[in-house]
Amino acid sequence: METAAAQPAGPVDPAGPVSPAVPAGALADDDAQPAAGPVANLAASVVTAGVGVAGVVGAVAMGLGTPARPGAGLWPLAISVAVVVLSLAQILIGRRGGDGEKFSRYSWLSLAGLATLLGLVALLPVIGFEIPALLLSLVWMKFLGGESWRSAVLYSVLVVGALYGVFVGALGTNVPHLF
Repeated sequence: METAAAQPAGPVDPAGPVSPAVPAGALADDDAQPAAGPVANLAASVVTAGVGVAGVVGAVAMGLGTPARPGAGLWPLAISVAVVVLSLAQILIGRRGGDGEKFSRYSWLSLAGLATLLGLVALLPVIGFEIPALLLSLVWMKFLGGESWRSAVLYSVLVVGALYGVFVGALGTNVPHLF
């Protein structure tokens, strides 16, 4: 005979339990938010264009090299130019749309992701990539992605192992690493 404590209190969600990091109905609440509008789209485009211009300046400072012997700044230059071009296109033709999302408390998760990525960059030359990459992946999966501890640990170990296998083992890159 089953006890009432063993029965779920409401309808069972086929996707499984909801993580405490993302409250139930969070996605539905975000979808119900009004669009950010053309002013917010313009502001976002101007900011990304500024980031792209800063990237161009930084890439040129690193040295571009030649097509035969590319310098450290060649690929960052290409990416930064693409960011500037896409930002300008958004400024010119994309402002009419109102599809941009308003910032909410969940928008801060992007800032947390950036902060932890900067932590990886700071720790990389000091202790190698394995431990910072494992911590970054664990934080992103558990706290930003709402995975269970078991899944977050398992996937983080697999991700770091795959990165190690590709970049250190197969490609032989000069990435600081412990092993």
